[in-house]
Amino acid sequence: MASQKDIKGRIASVKNIEKITRAMEMVAAARLRRAEQRIEALRPYADALRRMTRRAVEAAENIPNLPILQEHDSVERVGLLLVTGDRGLAGSFNSQIIRAGNRRRAELEHDGKQVVWYASGRRGVSSLSFRGFEVAGAYTGFTDRPAYSDARGIADEMVAAYLDDRVDRVEIFYNGFISAMSQEVRHETLLPLAQADITGGGEEDEKGGADGDGEERAGDEAERSSDGEAGGADIDQTRSLWIYEPDPEAILERLAPDYVEISIYRALLESTASEHGARMTAMRSASDNASDLIDDLTLAANRQRQADITAQLMEVVAGAEGIR
Repeated sequence: MASQKDIKGRIASVKNIEKITRAMEMVAAARLRRAEQRIEALRPYADALRRMTRRAVEAAENIPNLPILQEHDSVERVGLLLVTGDRGLAGSFNSQIIRAGNRRRAELEHDGKQVVWYASGRRGVSSLSFRGFEVAGAYTGFTDRPAYSDARGIADEMVAAYLDDRVDRVEIFYNGFISAMSQEVRHETLLPLAQADITGGGEEDEKGGADGDGEERAGDEAERSSDGEAGGADIDQTRSLWIYEPDPEAILERLAPDYVEISIYRALLESTASEHGARMTAMRSASDNASDLIDDLTLAANRQRQADITAQLMEVVAGAEGIR
């Protein structure tokens, strides 16, 4: 059994650790509030850009001859972009992205495709390097507070790799922020845009949109119905809702690169908020565990102290009886 001095030393050590984890929890909570404000401010813009791009695709009679809009003849090399953090001590935040990327790699290699790795965050870069994978693009040093210029730099490299035929498709993995206690791994296709989410019906449009599009659509449908009854004309729904100046093809040509940049920027902000939430939760759990351990060690110290006192009393009694 450990001595009372050893137990007290362990108690002091655990108390120091508890102070550190409490401080890290408070720092993560403060950073989380700022990260939440940034992602909440970006989401409406990102969703609106997505809807606008999709509607331009639907309205365009001739899709512009943009390379990022065109699919390659065959898919031989797939670029996987993993969005992780620069630091650890955040529970399973980083590891679940690495696991998801590895599962996708196994699927692609089973289908005979080659994987090209890209990683944002030191944890992702070091984990891939440790596993023996070559990282074609490493982006570090900004995960605590990513800027739009960081997303633009990553997007430029992704687009360049796609245009130069170094990859035939680009997919991204990141932690989507739900709450401080909950994050989910999201997997999206970035390039080509023909396979990206913009070409599939979005939830916002199906439900009427988050910016009042549902009411506008209902009114326009009523007007279109009355016009159809009066004149018998069949007016296209998309074109009746939107007036494009210049034409949809020119707008789509301008929006396509922005869509890639804003998608990566949103992933970075979602990941940042998720990281701070995961770290705050992990540090709170560590602090609670430290408190429980301190209680257990204190109880053990009291028991050891009681045992030492009992042993000393027994020695005194035995000595007194020996003197008689």
